[in-house]
Amino acid sequence: MTRIDFYVLPETERDGALTACKLCDKAVAVGHRIYLHAPEETAAALEDLLWSFRQGSFISHERAGATLEPPLPAVLIGSAEPPADYHDVMINLNAEVPAFFSHFERVLEIVAGDAESRAASRGRYKFYRDRGYQLTSHKL
Repeated sequence: MTRIDFYVLPETERDGALTACKLCDKAVAVGHRIYLHAPEETAAALEDLLWSFRQGSFISHERAGATLEPPLPAVLIGSAEPPADYHDVMINLNAEVPAFFSHFERVLEIVAGDAESRAASRGRYKFYRDRGYQLTSHKL
């Protein structure tokens, strides 16, 4: 069964993109392939951050829709269902639970600090809880 982790950001952080990059870095370091599920308007910022979020960093990544050839990138960024090769970890930056979340071993939900994001995350938490998924919260 999919394991769900919520990463709750401080109230001052209104954007989870940097936290998503840090989580990608950790997951890629231990050999996971990541699907970064984000709204289209966030995808370009994520691409830039994956190049530069820390000194000397680079995480292999592509946008969904590109022709993927081996070796597959460690991180795929998209807003629709990913290819079957991506089933390890999904980082969700969308306000809703994606229909395909259960295809992943782990789902990492990022909760930004603003009231609207927190309200949406409570809805996602309830959705998962009501279906019996194992939930863990990490206050950052």
